[in-house]
Amino acid sequence: MASWKRLVRFVPKSDSSKVLIGQPTDDDVDVGVAVREGKEVKVDVFSGSSVLSPGESSGENAVIDRVLSPLTQAEAGTIRCIGLNYKQHAAEAKMDLPKQVTLFMKPQTSLADPWPAPTVLPKQTLENDDGDYESELAVVIGKPCKNVSEAEALDYVLGYTASNDISSRTAQFAQSQWSYSKGFDGACPIGPTLVSPKLIPDPTKLRVRGLGNDGTALQDCGTDDLIFSVPKIISFLSQSTTLPPGTVIITGTPAGVGFPRKPRYTLKPGEEFRVEILPYIGTLINVFEAEK
Repeated sequence: MASWKRLVRFVPKSDSSKVLIGQPTDDDVDVGVAVREGKEVKVDVFSGSSVLSPGESSGENAVIDRVLSPLTQAEAGTIRCIGLNYKQHAAEAKMDLPKQVTLFMKPQTSLADPWPAPTVLPKQTLENDDGDYESELAVVIGKPCKNVSEAEALDYVLGYTASNDISSRTAQFAQSQWSYSKGFDGACPIGPTLVSPKLIPDPTKLRVRGLGNDGTALQDCGTDDLIFSVPKIISFLSQSTTLPPGTVIITGTPAGVGFPRKPRYTLKPGEEFRVEILPYIGTLINVFEAEK
């Protein structure tokens, strides 16, 4: 079992040329919210250079200047995404519950950092005014995973974090597959903390909320509403397919997305969206800007 509880990857205030890995010294701090509010977040710096091999505490502390995605794009590789995986979301979309896990892919170039990095809305998304949010629990695989059973699937989890599956609905509804409409650069921000399975032994006991620009809870649902559980997803994806360490799996979004709302809710430049997953994970914050 990991010696850490929660990891962050960050640029310290002391040296903007460095990227460090470490554990917040305050077990209760919501890193995303604290950084957004300009509060000092101290981190116990670890000896490793990656969450895939973080090492141990170095005994030194640093203060976060910029928080980054827990993984680099190269470490994550292709991102596995699960569609239509909450009962409430299937109901609002007026779709039957799927009989099998629905998979689509995002390229590694879609992986992005939390705020203060900007989250870019593509030109065609802005032209159609159809940018949408999807608050999601993300699972990170920690060791090579192939042909695993549901019973052993959680043994392969490195940790859990938050994700926003940013979607361009016009392109999505015009096609039978979703990789294009959900795979633009920066369309999969994750973070800011990666939480050890020892804090989250049962991923069905989390609460996912998506908070709009004014703080209104647009999505609010427990992960016990998942159609396919995290062990089921991991087992399914691993059949005859190696999931290497660093593989990111985003597990679907609850009800409350923007496109079926009346009036419809779309993402706008200058606004922010928050994905809050409690307990332990905290808040992924993204502030949007237009593609130049």
